[in-house]
Amino acid sequence: MNNVRNFVIIAHIDHGKSTLADRMLEITETIPAREMRPQYLDQMELERERGITIKMTPVRMVHNFSGKSYELNLIDTPGHSDFGYEVSRALTAVEGAVLLVDATQGIQAQTLANFEAAKKTGLTIIGCVNKIDLNPAGIDTIIRELALLIKCEEKDIFRVSAKTGEGVRDLIDGVVRLIPPPGHLREEGKQAIPPAKQALIFDSVYDDHKGIVAYARVFSGDFSARESMKLIGVNKNFMIKEVGVFSPEPKTVDKLESGKIGYIATGIKDPGVLRIGDTIGDSPLPGFTPPNPVVFVSLYPEDGSEYENLKAALNKLHLSDSSISLDPDYSEVLGRGFKAGFLGRLHFEIITARLEREFGIDVITSFPSVAYRVKTRSGKEILVESPKDFPEDNGGVYEPIVAIRIMAPKEYLGRILSLREFFRIKNAETESFDDNIIIKAKMPLSELVSDLDDKLKSISLGYASFSYELSEYEPAEVTKLEVLVAGEEVPGLTRIVYKEEAARMARKIAEELKSLLPKALFVQVIQVKGMGKILAREDISALKKDVTGYLYGGDRTRKTKLWDKQKRGKKRLKERGRVTISPEVFKELLKK
Repeated sequence: MNNVRNFVIIAHIDHGKSTLADRMLEITETIPAREMRPQYLDQMELERERGITIKMTPVRMVHNFSGKSYELNLIDTPGHSDFGYEVSRALTAVEGAVLLVDATQGIQAQTLANFEAAKKTGLTIIGCVNKIDLNPAGIDTIIRELALLIKCEEKDIFRVSAKTGEGVRDLIDGVVRLIPPPGHLREEGKQAIPPAKQALIFDSVYDDHKGIVAYARVFSGDFSARESMKLIGVNKNFMIKEVGVFSPEPKTVDKLESGKIGYIATGIKDPGVLRIGDTIGDSPLPGFTPPNPVVFVSLYPEDGSEYENLKAALNKLHLSDSSISLDPDYSEVLGRGFKAGFLGRLHFEIITARLEREFGIDVITSFPSVAYRVKTRSGKEILVESPKDFPEDNGGVYEPIVAIRIMAPKEYLGRILSLREFFRIKNAETESFDDNIIIKAKMPLSELVSDLDDKLKSISLGYASFSYELSEYEPAEVTKLEVLVAGEEVPGLTRIVYKEEAARMARKIAEELKSLLPKALFVQVIQVKGMGKILAREDISALKKDVTGYLYGGDRTRKTKLWDKQKRGKKRLKERGRVTISPEVFKELLKK
């Protein structure tokens, strides 16, 4: 194992991780020049289109250094804070990390978050500054800041251009020299990894012929095809169909040895069996923590007949992204669907985009919501993820709070602190980081997932960045807003809002619904209820029909009889009539 090096590239979003990986693939001749394309490891069209890494991707490279051949196993990781769970899984599978910083942007909030995660995991961290070909002003300052962060000499910071390839070979040599081989055991939770047959599952995909294919890091023992094995977490036995490595395409090998990264085809056809973080082998590996979804959205197929296809698509996405939680859901308007939990708003947007791109399924989504802890009158505490399940009669409500860290040039401090006028930001503390300022604060998760990112970028001209993590639950004065149309509740439009904003939000919802609903043959009453009373009301006038239009001249008595008959008919319709909200109107309202 002395010739094996396992490492990740971690950085803030858009700092050049994927481009650096491209140059490494070229220099190690893993990919022939004629087959090379930009962002080679970003396999999804959506990744290349957005210019961001969404899914971590492993690859095996061979590099010659000082007359010896080395196997380098790289995992390219996402940079956005919503995908922090992806990064954490990758960190447990390697011994070292290249911490990449854009020389034109400097250290950002997610740079610090990734560094702290890697440090906590016990990895060897190599500092690297990218885009030196641009020769930006202040590059020496950025190198000094990075050296200060890692606590190393400035001369130990690698300088590269992922675009031109300058300095990348030296960085690869540095990976060989500085990152320890797999025999270097890290302690996790003060419990050393025991000597047993163990492979950590850090990702997976589904194959129609091979079943679930687990992406794994082997910590001890060897794994071969036609070998009986077990998924420890779910106590599931299976026969290995195939093992292999990523070059970067899957390549079958005779055995996957201790210390290496590759794949194990399980043959299991049920996508719900395997869990990311589980162990294949004899005994479990320590240190696994399951993902914790924080944003909940209901998903319904635009075409109700697509429900089974949506179910199959979500199960396949869940296999490669276990951070999604899925539960069946039902809407009187939209039919059958799923209540899904995500790690953040971008995570939710990416999944819905993948459903459309990869599976051809268009979905209608509910309002994004967060999970509240609610005490019932009996003293029992329940977790409420859907607004329609929120009990108004309760003994107290607690909302999720996130710890945020904003990093920006010092001149934007005043503008950033002004965000407290729009968001419930509190306990703000500041500290200097060379020419930058770091603002640490807390705020409700429900407000973070609205539009904090957009406002922050706007007031800082794009120079500010932020990262966040779930911190705690705090008491909250919130209420449920319920929408009634013609006396019937529409559960899909229920929302949880702060009590002080309830009246304003109620009026807004009623006005928007009035503008979208078509007229009927009777007056439609729109009501928004909250805190035990009606907070807003709008009436949609009846559709007028001239029932006497075909009459002309003569006695007015006949026209009066027809008008009276129409009034009686409208009254009966109003008494037993039911307003049907079409999926199109529902979707337009949710967009607003």
